[in-house]
Amino acid sequence: MRVISKGKDKPIKEVYEPFNRVTEDGKKMERYSALLNRSIESILNVKDESDVNSLFSSGGTTALVNNIKGLEDFELLAFVVVK
Repeated sequence: MRVISKGKDKPIKEVYEPFNRVTEDGKKMERYSALLNRSIESILNVKDESDVNSLFSSGGTTALVNNIKGLEDFELLAFVVVK
């Protein structure tokens, strides 16, 4: 995000206006919520695999450490529309 926003000090109207139209100013975010859910599921799957692998390697295990259960363990702070 830092790289694509470098040198930009204002939102880019040509990008956010179509997004706002499609989402009715953020009222219809179902598509984007579904994408976010899939991303979180992917994160959880990778963490689960990593935890299982750590059981069979030296240096301790990451299983049951910082246990992330699901969507409720995440908070969306911001999002960026990239065209």
